[in-house]
Amino acid sequence: MRGLLILCALLGAVLGKEDFVGHQVLRISVADEPQVQKVMELEELEHLQLDFWRGPAQPGSPIDVRVPFPSVQAVKVFLEAHGIEYTVMIEDVQSLLDEEQEQMFAFQARAASTDTFNYATYHTLEEIYGFMDMLVAENPQLVSKLEIGKTFEGRPIYVLKFSTGGNNRPAIWIDTGIHSREWVTQASGIWFAKKITQDYGQNPAFTTILDNMDIFLEIVTNPDGFAFTHSKNRLWRKTRSIMAGSSCVGVDPNRNWDAGFGMAGASKNPCSETYHGKFANSESEVKSIVDFVKNHGNIKAFISIHSYSQLLLYPYGYTTEPTADQDELDQLAKSAVTALASLYGTKFKYGSIIKAIYRASGGTIDWTYNQGIKYSYTFELRDTGRYGFLLPASQIIPTAQETWLALQTIMEHTMSHPY
Repeated sequence: MRGLLILCALLGAVLGKEDFVGHQVLRISVADEPQVQKVMELEELEHLQLDFWRGPAQPGSPIDVRVPFPSVQAVKVFLEAHGIEYTVMIEDVQSLLDEEQEQMFAFQARAASTDTFNYATYHTLEEIYGFMDMLVAENPQLVSKLEIGKTFEGRPIYVLKFSTGGNNRPAIWIDTGIHSREWVTQASGIWFAKKITQDYGQNPAFTTILDNMDIFLEIVTNPDGFAFTHSKNRLWRKTRSIMAGSSCVGVDPNRNWDAGFGMAGASKNPCSETYHGKFANSESEVKSIVDFVKNHGNIKAFISIHSYSQLLLYPYGYTTEPTADQDELDQLAKSAVTALASLYGTKFKYGSIIKAIYRASGGTIDWTYNQGIKYSYTFELRDTGRYGFLLPASQIIPTAQETWLALQTIMEHTMSHPY
């Protein structure tokens, strides 16, 4: 086992993967607003190269930050000097990455069908696209693959359509992996796709949904970023677009939508993890969905899936103004998280983005809601901050299973409350 770990580390070095040896993830507890402001000052210090996994929000809400090895002491001294409490959440990021690589390496096998496909490991872009083609070939009456656009680097952007017929029927949209490092989301998306084909005709409640509505599922919403998390930097979040006049790459695709675009809750700095881009829909990965949604015109629920924090969120993120459907969205969120918890006892909080986490502008579901898609939700899947984005593969299937119960709750409600 030790030999395999060393081999993985050596391979990583040879292949030019970014190294995270000695990087720590700190969980910071801020007691009041002045402490929040102090942590925000840290965020502005570019030379520290901090990567906020959960950014500064309101007091009492934990902040998780990956600190590169050369900055660890300086950050701890800063926090201690200002009386700000912290704990070490991840002692050494690289050791978790090594374990993840070792697990993928051990279970690398080309599946002959979606029945023998391994849903309990993380997969590359090629493997996921291969899975999609197998699923379509095995279920031609139910599943088709649409190409809705091309990424900045020229990769196809694929969406799976699940339909039992009819023309432009009311539809449910689900996307996973818009932030490329949130690997449990794409892995859950794969599991959802298989689940849909298994449950249709077997599960009466789900069969009724698909007999009346179509489902669109975009498993890899940020293909360039996802490919980059495998080839170079496991913790890459943004797209891979190149901006004239900046050496920094990529835009946060969840700050690039035309809803409060460029307002507080996104960054105008191209080097920031929350950089909103030069203009709304500048990213082809976002524009492709925008065009698809507008052209379809009959999407009734839109669910965008992220990790981590165990939250179910509804609009808005860019304003404290509640939506016209606040009460219904809140009640449905409560029902969905109750269904989710019924399987493994996993507790999710729920609420509007701005109240439950922080102000965020240019977000997906704020735009979809403003387009008239009432049931617009964002999930933040497991966990609450032991592994963060580096959730062990052993948790993929349980995460997908429990999330599916919440999704089904939202889908059933959408079907039985037409508008």
